[in-house]
Amino acid sequence: MRFLVVGAGFAGATCARQLAEAGHDVHVVDRREHIAGNAYDHLDEHGVLVHRYGPHIFHTNSDKVFDYLSRYTDWRAYEHRVLASVDGQQVPIPINRTTINTLYGLDLDEAGVAAFLERVREPRESLRTSEDVVLNSVGRELCDKFFRGYTRKQWGRDLSELSAGVAARIPTRTNDDDRYFTDRHQGMPAQGYTALFERLLDHPRIRISLRTDWRDLRQDDVAQGWDRLVYSGPIDEYFGCVLGKLPYRSLRFEHRHVADVDALLLPVGTVNHPNEHGYTRETEFRHLTGQDHTGTSLVREFPTDEGEPYYPIPAAENEALFKQYQAMAEAEAAGGKGVLFVGRLAQYRYYNMDQVVAAALHACEELLAELAAPLSATPVRQEETVA
Repeated sequence: MRFLVVGAGFAGATCARQLAEAGHDVHVVDRREHIAGNAYDHLDEHGVLVHRYGPHIFHTNSDKVFDYLSRYTDWRAYEHRVLASVDGQQVPIPINRTTINTLYGLDLDEAGVAAFLERVREPRESLRTSEDVVLNSVGRELCDKFFRGYTRKQWGRDLSELSAGVAARIPTRTNDDDRYFTDRHQGMPAQGYTALFERLLDHPRIRISLRTDWRDLRQDDVAQGWDRLVYSGPIDEYFGCVLGKLPYRSLRFEHRHVADVDALLLPVGTVNHPNEHGYTRETEFRHLTGQDHTGTSLVREFPTDEGEPYYPIPAAENEALFKQYQAMAEAEAAGGKGVLFVGRLAQYRYYNMDQVVAAALHACEELLAELAAPLSATPVRQEETVA
């Protein structure tokens, strides 16, 4: 069977590999000039390995996902740490014991931090919004210092306008653990993400067309030539936005290089700026990659409504619109066209990289099982015999 896979990011590339290994021919198309989607990395003009679309730090608790990707890369051990610039100081985020003691000039132990947070929190019976989550956890002052301004910049909305799941991604700790993630598997692809994707897509049954819009192929009966479609782009775009556009948040990146520095410029991989500057955070790539170099390259992220869609905006009204598109997608899949929608944009979900891979593996398992299932036997009509 012939498959057209739209998108060469984690969702599309994982599906392409699984389908190819199952003996199917796969044509992967992507509008961009490169594979790897938003995880694309490359050497900049100074020879520093950078992530074009902002930092991508791999972490997962899934042995299945980690083992799967380990077929295509070695790993550099790395645990991401983030500081937030608050009140003229850089303190750990997620909030921990060090954060509280530094901000307030205290010397609390873990029990003392727990008691402190219990005093300042504003209990909420129902956690419907991200504001509910944050106030219920750390109270109003810490909410305003760390979350409200950052959220306003990142999403263009107040915490009270976003679903609870956004803020629930960031824990609060009473100990000194300053790791941003606590997943069992954490690290960076040793040769970079693009090298991982090159190996993932290196299969004789896979061919790749870059700078290619699948809709151009769709309109060309000669070029079409596929039996099934795997789609990882924006779900509303697939249907021509007939019900209206789903809101996505985009980013503008400001890359810079500093030559001939003796030490790295940031104390950790990323520094957040909740209440200052027009950008949300700055990342220094050599923290992530461990690369030796005489200079260092950094990126600042400026959220915007314009540009490539990066983040589905988790809000109730957006979820309601997505559900309508999802119903159309299910009808498309069941109506003989057999379209498989998978990935952050196609499923309108704020997925991490490992969640995208897991979703793609699961979708392909179901698809391949469906293709392998024998057709149900159709009873043969017995004609009457005339004597």
